Amino acid sequence: MPRLFGTDGVRGLANVELTPALALRLAAAAVAVLGEVSLSRGVRPSVVVGRDPRVSGEMLEAAVAAGLASAGADVRLLGVLPTPAVAFLTDDLRADFGVVISASHNAMPDNGIKIFGPGGRKLDDATEDAIEASMQEPPAPRVGAAIGRIAADTDSVGRYVDHLVKAVPHRLTGLSVVVDCANGAASTVAPVAYRRAGATVRVIAGEPDGLNINDGVGSTHAEGLQAAVVEHGADLGIAHDGDADRCLAVDAAGRIVDGDAILALLAISARGRGRLAKDTVVTTVMSNVGFHKAMGEAGIAVRTTAVGDRYVLEEMIAGGFNLGGEQSGHIVVADHATTGDGLLTALLLMSHVRSSGSTLAEIASVVTPFPQVLLNVKVTDKESVASSSAVRAAVAEAESELGDAGRVLLRPSGTEPVVRVMVEAPTAADAERIAGRVAAVVGRG
Repeated sequence: MPRLFGTDGVRGLANVELTPALALRLAAAAVAVLGEVSLSRGVRPSVVVGRDPRVSGEMLEAAVAAGLASAGADVRLLGVLPTPAVAFLTDDLRADFGVVISASHNAMPDNGIKIFGPGGRKLDDATEDAIEASMQEPPAPRVGAAIGRIAADTDSVGRYVDHLVKAVPHRLTGLSVVVDCANGAASTVAPVAYRRAGATVRVIAGEPDGLNINDGVGSTHAEGLQAAVVEHGADLGIAHDGDADRCLAVDAAGRIVDGDAILALLAISARGRGRLAKDTVVTTVMSNVGFHKAMGEAGIAVRTTAVGDRYVLEEMIAGGFNLGGEQSGHIVVADHATTGDGLLTALLLMSHVRSSGSTLAEIASVVTPFPQVLLNVKVTDKESVASSSAVRAAVAEAESELGDAGRVLLRPSGTEPVVRVMVEAPTAADAERIAGRVAAVVGRG
Protein backbone atom coordinates (compact mmCIF):
# COMPACT_ATOMS: atom_id res chain seq x y z
CA MET A 1 0.00 0.00 0.00
CA PRO A 2 1.54 3.38 -1.00
CA ARG A 3 2.45 5.82 1.75
CA LEU A 4 -0.32 8.33 2.46
CA PHE A 5 1.96 11.23 3.34
CA GLY A 6 3.94 12.77 0.50
CA THR A 7 6.74 15.30 0.65
CA ASP A 8 4.37 18.01 1.90
CA GLY A 9 1.45 16.38 3.69
CA VAL A 10 -1.44 14.50 2.13
CA ARG A 11 -2.61 15.79 -1.25
CA GLY A 12 -5.01 14.72 -3.96
CA LEU A 13 -8.06 15.57 -6.02
CA ALA A 14 -10.57 16.85 -3.50
CA ASN A 15 -13.63 14.65 -2.96
CA VAL A 16 -12.11 11.88 -5.09
CA GLU A 17 -8.69 11.05 -3.62
CA LEU A 18 -8.84 13.40 -0.64
CA THR A 19 -12.36 12.74 0.68
CA PRO A 20 -14.10 14.00 3.82
CA ALA A 21 -14.06 10.44 5.16
CA LEU A 22 -10.28 10.26 4.74
CA ALA A 23 -9.85 13.71 6.28
CA LEU A 24 -11.92 12.71 9.31
CA ARG A 25 -9.92 9.52 9.88
CA LEU A 26 -6.62 11.33 9.40
CA ALA A 27 -7.59 14.03 11.91
CA ALA A 28 -8.70 11.52 14.52
CA ALA A 29 -5.48 9.53 14.09
CA ALA A 30 -3.42 12.72 14.49
CA VAL A 31 -5.08 13.30 17.87
CA ALA A 32 -4.26 9.76 18.97
CA VAL A 33 -0.56 10.31 18.17
CA LEU A 34 0.11 14.02 18.75
CA GLY A 35 -2.41 14.44 21.55
CA GLU A 36 -1.41 11.30 23.40
CA VAL A 37 0.36 13.11 26.27
CA SER A 38 -2.56 15.46 26.93
CA LEU A 39 -5.10 12.63 26.69
CA SER A 40 -3.09 10.51 29.14
CA ARG A 41 -3.39 13.35 31.66
CA GLY A 42 -7.13 13.60 31.14
CA VAL A 43 -6.78 16.90 29.25
CA ARG A 44 -8.37 17.53 25.87
CA PRO A 45 -5.62 18.38 23.34
CA SER A 46 -5.87 21.75 21.62
CA VAL A 47 -5.60 22.01 17.82
CA VAL A 48 -5.66 25.00 15.47
CA VAL A 49 -7.02 24.58 11.94
CA GLY A 50 -6.55 26.96 9.00
CA ARG A 51 -7.20 26.70 5.28
CA ASP A 52 -6.80 28.45 1.96
CA PRO A 53 -9.94 29.74 0.22
CA ARG A 54 -10.46 26.98 -2.36
CA VAL A 55 -14.04 25.74 -2.35
CA SER A 56 -13.26 22.21 -1.16
CA GLY A 57 -11.58 23.65 1.91
CA GLU A 58 -14.93 24.35 3.52
CA MET A 59 -15.96 20.71 3.20
CA LEU A 60 -12.61 19.36 4.37
CA GLU A 61 -12.40 21.83 7.25
CA ALA A 62 -15.71 20.50 8.55
CA ALA A 63 -14.48 16.91 8.25
CA VAL A 64 -11.14 17.65 9.94
CA ALA A 65 -12.84 19.51 12.79
CA ALA A 66 -15.30 16.65 13.28
CA GLY A 67 -12.48 14.10 13.31
CA LEU A 68 -10.47 16.11 15.83
CA ALA A 69 -13.41 16.70 18.16
CA SER A 70 -14.61 13.10 17.92
CA ALA A 71 -11.15 11.98 19.08
CA GLY A 72 -11.30 14.30 22.08
CA ALA A 73 -9.52 17.47 20.91
CA ASP A 74 -10.65 21.07 21.28
CA VAL A 75 -10.53 22.82 17.92
CA ARG A 76 -9.88 26.47 17.14
CA LEU A 77 -10.89 27.32 13.57
CA LEU A 78 -8.60 30.05 12.24
CA GLY A 79 -10.43 30.44 8.93
CA VAL A 80 -8.63 31.40 5.72
CA LEU A 81 -5.02 32.03 6.64
CA PRO A 82 -1.54 31.44 5.12
CA THR A 83 0.16 28.15 5.94
CA PRO A 84 3.01 29.89 7.82
CA ALA A 85 0.43 31.73 9.93
CA VAL A 86 -0.96 28.39 11.10
CA ALA A 87 2.55 27.23 11.97
CA PHE A 88 3.13 30.45 13.92
CA LEU A 89 -0.18 30.22 15.77
CA THR A 90 0.38 26.56 16.63
CA ASP A 91 3.39 27.76 18.60
CA ASP A 92 2.02 31.11 19.77
CA LEU A 93 -1.20 29.60 21.13
CA ARG A 94 0.66 26.59 22.55
CA ALA A 95 -1.54 24.15 20.68
CA ASP A 96 -0.71 20.46 20.69
CA PHE A 97 -0.60 20.64 16.90
CA GLY A 98 -1.92 22.52 13.89
CA VAL A 99 -3.65 21.50 10.65
CA VAL A 100 -3.60 23.34 7.32
CA ILE A 101 -6.03 22.49 4.53
CA SER A 102 -4.35 23.65 1.33
CA ALA A 103 -2.75 22.44 -1.88
CA SER A 104 -0.42 25.44 -2.06
CA HIS A 105 0.31 26.34 -5.70
CA ASN A 106 -1.73 23.45 -7.16
CA ALA A 107 -4.83 24.08 -9.26
CA MET A 108 -8.17 24.62 -7.52
CA PRO A 109 -9.61 21.06 -7.82
CA ASP A 110 -6.75 19.68 -5.68
CA ASN A 111 -6.46 20.05 -1.95
CA GLY A 112 -4.24 18.83 0.84
CA ILE A 113 -3.84 18.38 4.56
CA LYS A 114 -0.60 19.34 6.29
CA ILE A 115 0.05 18.85 9.99
CA PHE A 116 2.40 20.91 12.16
CA GLY A 117 3.59 19.36 15.40
CA PRO A 118 4.22 21.15 18.71
CA GLY A 119 5.97 24.47 18.22
CA GLY A 120 4.69 24.72 14.66
CA ARG A 121 7.28 22.35 13.24
CA LYS A 122 6.86 19.90 10.36
CA LEU A 123 6.42 16.27 11.27
CA ASP A 124 9.23 13.78 10.77
CA ASP A 125 8.70 10.56 8.83
CA ALA A 126 8.34 8.45 11.97
CA THR A 127 5.48 10.59 13.29
CA GLU A 128 3.72 10.54 9.94
CA ASP A 129 4.08 6.77 9.85
CA ALA A 130 2.61 6.53 13.36
CA ILE A 131 -0.42 8.57 12.28
CA GLU A 132 -0.92 6.35 9.23
CA ALA A 133 -0.73 3.26 11.45
CA SER A 134 -3.24 4.77 13.87
CA MET A 135 -5.70 5.24 11.00
CA GLN A 136 -5.90 1.45 10.73
CA GLU A 137 -6.91 1.10 14.40
CA PRO A 138 -9.65 3.63 15.21
CA PRO A 139 -9.65 4.61 18.91
CA ALA A 140 -12.59 3.92 21.18
CA PRO A 141 -15.23 6.63 20.71
CA ARG A 142 -15.23 9.55 23.13
CA VAL A 143 -18.52 10.31 24.84
CA GLY A 144 -19.99 13.07 26.97
CA ALA A 145 -17.51 15.61 28.30
CA ALA A 146 -14.63 13.77 26.60
CA ILE A 147 -15.81 14.96 23.17
CA GLY A 148 -13.87 18.01 21.97
CA ARG A 149 -15.36 21.45 21.38
CA ILE A 150 -15.14 23.51 18.16
CA ALA A 151 -14.90 27.32 18.20
CA ALA A 152 -14.05 30.01 15.65
CA ASP A 153 -11.02 32.23 16.31
CA THR A 154 -11.51 35.96 15.82
CA ASP A 155 -7.98 37.29 16.31
CA SER A 156 -5.77 35.09 14.13
CA VAL A 157 -5.01 37.69 11.43
CA GLY A 158 -4.15 40.36 13.98
CA ARG A 159 -1.78 38.14 15.95
CA TYR A 160 0.00 37.01 12.80
CA VAL A 161 0.33 40.52 11.33
CA ASP A 162 1.74 41.82 14.64
CA HIS A 163 4.31 39.02 14.54
CA LEU A 164 5.32 39.87 10.95
CA VAL A 165 5.66 43.61 11.48
CA LYS A 166 7.84 43.11 14.58
CA ALA A 167 10.32 41.16 12.46
CA VAL A 168 10.96 44.01 9.98
CA PRO A 169 14.35 45.69 10.64
CA HIS A 170 13.56 48.89 8.70
CA ARG A 171 10.28 50.66 7.93
CA LEU A 172 9.09 50.53 4.32
CA THR A 173 8.00 54.18 4.19
CA GLY A 174 8.22 55.53 0.65
CA LEU A 175 8.29 52.10 -1.01
CA SER A 176 5.53 51.32 -3.52
CA VAL A 177 4.70 47.67 -4.12
CA VAL A 178 2.22 45.65 -6.17
CA VAL A 179 1.30 42.37 -4.49
CA ASP A 180 -0.20 39.40 -6.33
CA CYS A 181 -2.07 37.35 -3.73
CA ALA A 182 -2.91 34.48 -6.15
CA ASN A 183 -6.56 34.81 -5.07
CA GLY A 184 -5.37 32.76 -2.14
CA ALA A 185 -4.73 32.87 1.58
CA ALA A 186 -2.52 35.98 1.36
CA SER A 187 -5.44 38.12 0.16
CA THR A 188 -6.65 39.27 3.58
CA VAL A 189 -3.23 39.37 5.25
CA ALA A 190 -0.43 40.53 2.92
CA PRO A 191 -1.88 43.97 2.08
CA VAL A 192 -2.52 44.65 5.77
CA ALA A 193 0.97 43.57 6.82
CA TYR A 194 2.77 45.50 4.08
CA ARG A 195 0.80 48.67 4.79
CA ARG A 196 1.40 48.31 8.53
CA ALA A 197 5.13 48.11 7.75
CA GLY A 198 4.89 51.43 5.88
CA ALA A 199 4.65 50.48 2.20
CA THR A 200 2.21 51.89 -0.34
CA VAL A 201 0.38 48.82 -1.63
CA ARG A 202 -1.59 48.01 -4.76
CA VAL A 203 -3.25 44.57 -4.82
CA ILE A 204 -3.96 42.26 -7.74
CA ALA A 205 -5.52 38.78 -7.61
CA GLY A 206 -6.76 39.55 -4.12
CA GLU A 207 -10.43 38.61 -4.49
CA PRO A 208 -10.74 34.87 -3.84
CA ASP A 209 -14.10 33.29 -4.66
CA GLY A 210 -13.20 29.68 -3.89
CA LEU A 211 -12.68 28.85 -7.56
CA ASN A 212 -10.01 31.27 -8.81
CA ILE A 213 -7.05 30.41 -6.57
CA ASN A 214 -3.81 30.13 -8.61
CA ASP A 215 -5.83 30.53 -11.81
CA GLY A 216 -3.29 32.22 -14.08
CA VAL A 217 -1.98 34.32 -11.18
CA GLY A 218 0.48 34.08 -8.31
CA SER A 219 4.10 32.99 -8.13
CA THR A 220 3.74 30.39 -10.90
CA HIS A 221 2.05 32.87 -13.29
CA ALA A 222 3.78 36.19 -12.69
CA GLU A 223 3.01 37.80 -16.07
CA GLY A 224 0.15 39.92 -14.71
CA LEU A 225 2.29 41.16 -11.83
CA GLN A 226 5.15 42.06 -14.16
CA ALA A 227 2.80 44.14 -16.30
CA ALA A 228 1.15 45.78 -13.27
CA VAL A 229 4.47 46.86 -11.73
CA VAL A 230 5.50 48.58 -14.96
CA GLU A 231 2.04 50.08 -15.57
CA HIS A 232 1.80 51.65 -12.13
CA GLY A 233 5.45 52.66 -11.83
CA ALA A 234 5.88 50.68 -8.63
CA ASP A 235 9.26 50.12 -7.02
CA LEU A 236 8.75 46.36 -7.05
CA GLY A 237 6.23 43.54 -7.04
CA ILE A 238 5.67 40.55 -4.78
CA ALA A 239 4.09 37.28 -5.96
CA HIS A 240 2.68 34.71 -3.53
CA ASP A 241 1.29 31.24 -4.14
CA GLY A 242 -2.09 29.96 -2.94
CA ASP A 243 -1.08 29.37 0.67
CA ALA A 244 1.55 32.14 0.82
CA ASP A 245 4.49 30.02 1.91
CA ARG A 246 6.43 31.24 -1.15
CA CYS A 247 7.53 34.60 -2.46
CA LEU A 248 8.99 35.72 -5.76
CA ALA A 249 9.69 39.35 -6.63
CA VAL A 250 9.58 41.60 -9.68
CA ASP A 251 11.81 44.65 -10.12
CA ALA A 252 10.64 48.03 -11.39
CA ALA A 253 11.32 47.02 -15.00
CA GLY A 254 9.16 43.91 -14.68
CA ARG A 255 11.99 41.39 -14.41
CA ILE A 256 11.58 38.34 -12.17
CA VAL A 257 13.78 38.10 -9.07
CA ASP A 258 13.71 34.40 -8.16
CA GLY A 259 14.25 32.54 -4.91
CA ASP A 260 18.00 32.23 -5.48
CA ALA A 261 18.40 36.01 -5.69
CA ILE A 262 16.03 36.66 -2.78
CA LEU A 263 17.86 34.13 -0.60
CA ALA A 264 21.20 35.71 -1.52
CA LEU A 265 19.96 39.19 -0.65
CA LEU A 266 18.53 38.05 2.68
CA ALA A 267 21.82 36.30 3.49
CA ILE A 268 23.84 39.41 2.66
CA SER A 269 21.44 41.58 4.68
CA ALA A 270 21.50 39.25 7.69
CA ARG A 271 25.30 38.98 7.60
CA GLY A 272 25.58 42.76 7.45
CA ARG A 273 23.48 43.00 10.61
CA GLY A 274 25.42 40.23 12.33
CA ARG A 275 22.36 37.96 12.17
CA LEU A 276 23.49 35.18 9.82
CA ALA A 277 24.32 32.15 11.95
CA LYS A 278 27.80 30.80 11.21
CA ASP A 279 27.87 32.99 8.08
CA THR A 280 26.15 30.11 6.28
CA VAL A 281 23.06 29.69 4.14
CA VAL A 282 21.32 26.41 3.22
CA THR A 283 19.86 25.67 -0.21
CA THR A 284 19.12 22.74 -2.51
CA VAL A 285 20.98 21.20 -5.43
CA MET A 286 18.73 23.16 -7.79
CA SER A 287 20.22 26.54 -6.86
CA ASN A 288 22.00 28.19 -9.76
CA VAL A 289 25.78 28.36 -10.07
CA GLY A 290 25.35 32.13 -10.05
CA PHE A 291 23.97 31.92 -6.51
CA HIS A 292 26.98 29.96 -5.30
CA LYS A 293 29.39 32.42 -6.93
CA ALA A 294 27.60 35.38 -5.32
CA MET A 295 27.74 33.78 -1.89
CA GLY A 296 31.42 32.97 -2.31
CA GLU A 297 32.18 36.59 -3.21
CA ALA A 298 30.20 37.76 -0.16
CA GLY A 299 32.13 35.43 2.16
CA ILE A 300 29.07 33.31 2.91
CA ALA A 301 29.30 29.51 3.05
CA VAL A 302 26.63 27.37 1.37
CA ARG A 303 25.27 24.03 2.54
CA THR A 304 23.44 22.04 -0.14
CA THR A 305 20.63 19.52 0.33
CA ALA A 306 18.30 17.38 -1.75
CA VAL A 307 15.31 19.11 -3.34
CA GLY A 308 12.53 19.89 -0.86
CA ASP A 309 12.06 22.43 1.90
CA ARG A 310 11.96 19.68 4.53
CA TYR A 311 15.55 18.77 3.69
CA VAL A 312 16.59 22.41 3.88
CA LEU A 313 14.98 22.68 7.30
CA GLU A 314 16.56 19.44 8.53
CA GLU A 315 20.02 20.73 7.56
CA MET A 316 19.34 24.09 9.22
CA ILE A 317 18.35 22.40 12.48
CA ALA A 318 21.24 19.92 12.38
CA GLY A 319 23.84 22.60 11.68
CA GLY A 320 22.42 25.43 13.77
CA PHE A 321 21.83 27.64 10.73
CA ASN A 322 19.06 30.24 10.59
CA LEU A 323 18.51 30.91 6.87
CA GLY A 324 17.75 28.57 4.00
CA GLY A 325 15.53 28.19 1.00
CA GLU A 326 14.81 27.11 -2.54
CA GLN A 327 14.88 28.63 -5.99
CA SER A 328 11.06 28.44 -5.97
CA GLY A 329 10.91 31.19 -3.34
CA HIS A 330 10.21 28.90 -0.38
CA ILE A 331 12.51 30.47 2.24
CA VAL A 332 12.86 29.70 5.95
CA VAL A 333 14.04 32.46 8.30
CA ALA A 334 14.45 30.46 11.49
CA ASP A 335 14.78 33.48 13.78
CA HIS A 336 11.13 34.28 13.09
CA ALA A 337 9.49 31.19 11.57
CA THR A 338 9.49 27.40 11.68
CA THR A 339 8.57 26.97 8.03
CA GLY A 340 8.69 28.85 4.72
CA ASP A 341 6.85 32.17 5.05
CA GLY A 342 6.29 34.18 1.88
CA LEU A 343 5.03 37.27 3.71
CA LEU A 344 7.97 37.36 6.09
CA THR A 345 10.34 36.85 3.15
CA ALA A 346 8.74 39.73 1.26
CA LEU A 347 8.90 42.06 4.25
CA LEU A 348 12.57 41.32 4.90
CA LEU A 349 13.38 41.73 1.20
CA MET A 350 11.56 45.07 1.01
CA SER A 351 13.26 46.21 4.22
CA HIS A 352 16.64 45.44 2.68
CA VAL A 353 15.73 47.38 -0.47
CA ARG A 354 14.57 50.37 1.60
CA SER A 355 17.61 50.46 3.87
CA SER A 356 20.08 50.03 0.99
CA GLY A 357 18.93 53.19 -0.76
CA SER A 358 19.14 51.26 -4.04
CA THR A 359 16.57 49.66 -6.31
CA LEU A 360 15.71 45.98 -6.22
CA ALA A 361 17.32 45.55 -9.64
CA GLU A 362 20.57 47.08 -8.39
CA ILE A 363 20.90 44.95 -5.28
CA ALA A 364 19.69 41.78 -7.05
CA SER A 365 22.50 42.18 -9.59
CA VAL A 366 24.86 40.51 -7.09
CA VAL A 367 23.50 37.25 -8.51
CA THR A 368 24.10 36.66 -12.20
CA PRO A 369 22.22 33.45 -13.05
CA PHE A 370 23.84 31.05 -15.48
CA PRO A 371 21.53 29.87 -18.30
CA GLN A 372 19.81 26.69 -17.14
CA VAL A 373 18.20 23.93 -19.19
CA LEU A 374 16.05 21.21 -17.62
CA LEU A 375 15.02 18.19 -19.70
CA ASN A 376 12.67 15.43 -18.52
CA VAL A 377 13.75 12.12 -20.04
CA LYS A 378 11.34 9.16 -19.92
CA VAL A 379 13.04 5.91 -18.92
CA THR A 380 11.91 2.37 -18.16
CA ASP A 381 14.18 1.87 -15.16
CA LYS A 382 15.48 4.83 -13.14
CA GLU A 383 17.82 2.61 -11.13
CA SER A 384 19.60 1.24 -14.20
CA VAL A 385 20.15 4.78 -15.48
CA ALA A 386 21.85 5.69 -12.21
CA SER A 387 24.23 2.73 -12.49
CA SER A 388 24.88 2.98 -16.24
CA SER A 389 28.56 3.36 -17.15
CA ALA A 390 27.56 5.13 -20.37
CA VAL A 391 25.53 7.71 -18.45
CA ARG A 392 28.34 8.26 -15.95
CA ALA A 393 30.79 8.74 -18.80
CA ALA A 394 28.49 11.27 -20.53
CA VAL A 395 28.12 13.25 -17.31
CA ALA A 396 31.88 13.16 -16.66
CA GLU A 397 32.57 14.41 -20.19
CA ALA A 398 30.06 17.25 -19.76
CA GLU A 399 31.51 18.23 -16.39
CA SER A 400 35.02 18.22 -17.82
CA GLU A 401 33.92 20.50 -20.65
CA LEU A 402 32.19 22.93 -18.27
CA GLY A 403 34.84 22.97 -15.55
CA ASP A 404 33.98 25.64 -12.98
CA ALA A 405 31.80 27.48 -15.49
CA GLY A 406 28.70 25.31 -15.06
CA ARG A 407 27.38 22.01 -13.78
CA VAL A 408 25.37 18.90 -14.62
CA LEU A 409 22.72 17.38 -12.38
CA LEU A 410 20.75 14.16 -12.93
CA ARG A 411 17.76 13.69 -10.63
CA PRO A 412 15.23 10.83 -10.84
CA SER A 413 11.61 11.92 -10.38
CA GLY A 414 10.02 10.68 -7.19
CA THR A 415 6.63 10.10 -8.83
CA GLU A 416 7.21 9.46 -12.56
CA PRO A 417 9.39 7.18 -14.77
CA VAL A 418 11.48 10.22 -15.58
CA VAL A 419 15.08 11.33 -15.03
CA ARG A 420 15.55 15.10 -14.98
CA VAL A 421 18.70 16.34 -16.71
CA MET A 422 19.71 19.83 -15.64
CA VAL A 423 22.65 21.72 -17.13
CA GLU A 424 23.94 25.20 -16.36
CA ALA A 425 26.51 26.79 -18.64
CA PRO A 426 27.90 30.23 -19.52
CA THR A 427 25.58 30.51 -22.54
CA ALA A 428 22.11 29.20 -23.29
CA ALA A 429 23.42 27.53 -26.44
CA ASP A 430 26.05 25.63 -24.45
CA ALA A 431 23.47 24.57 -21.86
CA GLU A 432 21.05 23.32 -24.52
CA ARG A 433 23.77 21.49 -26.46
CA ILE A 434 25.26 19.72 -23.44
CA ALA A 435 21.86 18.90 -21.90
CA GLY A 436 20.68 17.40 -25.17
CA ARG A 437 23.80 15.28 -25.45
CA VAL A 438 23.50 13.91 -21.90
CA ALA A 439 19.74 13.39 -22.24
CA ALA A 440 20.23 11.29 -25.35
CA VAL A 441 22.52 8.92 -23.42
CA VAL A 442 20.09 8.83 -20.46
CA GLY A 443 17.24 7.98 -22.83
CA ARG A 444 19.15 4.98 -24.12
CA GLY A 445 19.53 3.81 -20.51
